[in-house]
Amino acid sequence: MAGDGEEVYVAAIDQGTTSTRFIIYDRHAKPVASHQLEFKQHYPEAGWVEHDPMEITETVKVCMAKAVDKATADGCNINAGLKAIGITNQRETTVMWSKSTGRPLYNAIVWMDARTSPICRRLENELSGGRSHFVETYAVKDAVRTGDALFGTIDTWLIWNLTGGVNGGQHVTDCSNASRTMLMNLKTLDWDKPTLDTLGIPAEVLPKIISNSEKIGVVATGCPLAGVPISGCLGDQHAAMLGQLCQKGEAKSTYGTGAFILLNTGEEVTQSSHGLLSTIAYKLGPTTPTNYALEGSIAIAGAAVQWLRDSLGIIRTAAEIEALAETVQDSGGVYFVPAFNGLFAPWWRDDARGICIGITRFTNKGHIARAVLESMCFQVNDVLSSMHKDAGEAGEVKSAEGEFLLRVDGGATINNLLMQIQADLLGRPVVRPADIETTALGAAYAAGLAAGVWTKEQVFSGLHKENMTVFRPKLDEAHRKKRADSWFKAVSRSFDLADLSL
Repeated sequence: MAGDGEEVYVAAIDQGTTSTRFIIYDRHAKPVASHQLEFKQHYPEAGWVEHDPMEITETVKVCMAKAVDKATADGCNINAGLKAIGITNQRETTVMWSKSTGRPLYNAIVWMDARTSPICRRLENELSGGRSHFVETYAVKDAVRTGDALFGTIDTWLIWNLTGGVNGGQHVTDCSNASRTMLMNLKTLDWDKPTLDTLGIPAEVLPKIISNSEKIGVVATGCPLAGVPISGCLGDQHAAMLGQLCQKGEAKSTYGTGAFILLNTGEEVTQSSHGLLSTIAYKLGPTTPTNYALEGSIAIAGAAVQWLRDSLGIIRTAAEIEALAETVQDSGGVYFVPAFNGLFAPWWRDDARGICIGITRFTNKGHIARAVLESMCFQVNDVLSSMHKDAGEAGEVKSAEGEFLLRVDGGATINNLLMQIQADLLGRPVVRPADIETTALGAAYAAGLAAGVWTKEQVFSGLHKENMTVFRPKLDEAHRKKRADSWFKAVSRSFDLADLSL
């Protein structure tokens, strides 16, 4: 442990779906500086979403340099005091690149991209072959054949580049990101050979799987903060779970572009029969036990607010939705189902499309705005309901008052109305931490643990416990039940609409 007089910092790269951030924390896990940049979204065809991996790498380096400049201007000696960097990233977004040139062989395919739906449906029926369908272009095929191709999720791509790239970059991924490829065996934490064989994926292109908290490598010369160890790596939702200090039986919901709900199920894998995924929660060191989780992913949460802003022009900034939604008492019987690219958990309907129903002459834009906020909360409820069915009463930890608390984080949680609607429609208290950016904080915790800045006991005893805001439900049970039934009716109306665009 560092001496009290010494300046000690830990930083986190938070590489998300629409933006990249670099945050520097002090020894008390308080942020001292940060920088954020948005980057371009590419939509080559309907349902396709891509990113330029080179642009992502560039945004990371710029954010690192700018955050250090800000901290230095505030009198912090980051170059001397920075002990470790953690990485957290958008999950399931994949990149293939050339080992020899360091250039991507194709754009990154983003997690919400729906182009492989027909393949997935066919594999469900056949579960054989499918070999050529997982290769994007002839350039990729050629690189795989010659042994020049490397595959990875965004964490892998960034680590490889930051630790040297073509000059000896580390080709690794952590177990949380690996679990999201559906190619890893959850119990052995290694690539699952039968799955690779079935899908025709050569093991040589895959990165080595490591834990979430261990020294991975050091930042290479030529990058900002050269020589600083990278010692933590988690997919964004796992990082948020660690940032929220979720232990067995505790759940969190992160509201970002999508929404992601995870329930820590402890050291045993819990299989879902209600449309959820069994996944890794976190593994805080090579020899520590693995914590598992049940997860439900919602494709469109904050993205629906962006749609109101960018596509409809109903609001000028995302923050305006709260005031607009507060101009009405309720949604006036309007229900909005944001199935822009189908519905994720627990429905898994790629044939669903977005609908807005219950519109009358009385409906105004305030009702639409409120229905958009409610759509996020109803979707979270659907996932939590499935989790409770899978994990049972034993699978949730209750507060001293005997209540199940939902921990929340992410940019959208700054919206107090959204949080109150969530508590009302859920019928359970919703707890928001003082620092809502728990994704980056979780990556910093993992890196700081491996670097010896903090102990596990310090982190989980609430190293960063601040005044939390608790939103308690105000809606009575009869109204809550009626709203839930109406939501279910709306969701069912969104099914089987994919052919409308033809």
